[in-house]
Amino acid sequence: MAREIDPKDTTRVAAYELWMSAPNPMVTFFKTLDVTNLIRISQKRNLKFNMLLDYCIGKAAAGIKEFYILPVGQKMMQYETIAVNTIVKNKNGEVSSCDILYTDDLNRFNLDYLKYTHQTAQTARDRDLSADSMVIGTSAIVDTEIDGAVGMNSGIFNNPFIIWGRYRKKGFRYQLPISFQFHHTQMDGAHAGRFLETLQNEISTLK
Repeated sequence: MAREIDPKDTTRVAAYELWMSAPNPMVTFFKTLDVTNLIRISQKRNLKFNMLLDYCIGKAAAGIKEFYILPVGQKMMQYETIAVNTIVKNKNGEVSSCDILYTDDLNRFNLDYLKYTHQTAQTARDRDLSADSMVIGTSAIVDTEIDGAVGMNSGIFNNPFIIWGRYRKKGFRYQLPISFQFHHTQMDGAHAGRFLETLQNEISTLK
């Protein structure tokens, strides 16, 4: 469940005062990930690459307390759980949004991913968990390689967001440039940097 909290009761009170009324409070980092291990696991276990990456994103975020709070409107909300959003091509040839609750159990996460992305594709209805979980948005632009992308500041959707394109083969390794956008009220650059380093570690050590 999500609940409203007083920013003064958090470590983000100074950021709240500085950035909640800023014209553009969103910050974007770019990083190239080594996803060789995910490619190998995907091929060996017949698992979807994007599912594995979504799982690692959730796992990296789960250990950073700033991911459990989020500015929503002018409120600061506290969450107990994290979900990862994925974009699904639906039966109408358009795209729908599907939130998957993060769980540390990879097999459980995979089953949920397959179940709910299939359901979303068939119904063409978004699956939204934002009322109960802090949702990390993702978008995979698989039609091309991209070096990064800068999202928009809508003033409504303040959730962290990760975008990537096709991965690239460099010798015997696979690389994936990503962009990570976050609201400065939610976290500082140091928190975002730690998340990206943790994400790379989760990708490299996943078994």
